[in-house]
Amino acid sequence: MQINKNDNSVTKTIDTVAEGVVKYMIQSGKSLCTAESCTGGMVSEKITSVAGASKIFLGGVCSYTEEIKQKILGVKKETLDKYTVYSMQTASEMSKGAMELFGADVAVGITGIAGPGGCGDKPAGTVYISVRDINNEIVRDIRVYELYTDPDRETVRTVSAHIALEMILELCTADAG
Repeated sequence: MQINKNDNSVTKTIDTVAEGVVKYMIQSGKSLCTAESCTGGMVSEKITSVAGASKIFLGGVCSYTEEIKQKILGVKKETLDKYTVYSMQTASEMSKGAMELFGADVAVGITGIAGPGGCGDKPAGTVYISVRDINNEIVRDIRVYELYTDPDRETVRTVSAHIALEMILELCTADAG
């Protein structure tokens, strides 16, 4: 199953989740930032498309190279050497670096392989997402290739952004409960 670019149900769903994130963050007085790689800023775009996002969104880094992940986000070379850029450890260090850079209450880090083609033993659709606040972190290994047969780049990016937005709500509502 592929996500059709004109599939309004997918678009409405991700937009609804983004609206929920902005609404919750405004109500709770929390700020948000992003560090994105394979999604290319899609999470930031979905957040900033919601009216009122300027009250909660501090900014984002689209860190597409290892060099920028290290220089801007503080991802350790040792982490990249040991675990690779496509790892939960890298996603975690990306979210931590973004949180420190922006001084946000909640941060997202996303890295992965959008495709086509994989990298070594990791197929296209391998994505790692970290969402954190000062007290908690959720890190997930997202296998878009298990959710969709032979996903194209847009499917990987859209599904990953959608899951990241859902993870923000999960983290924030768990913290409130």
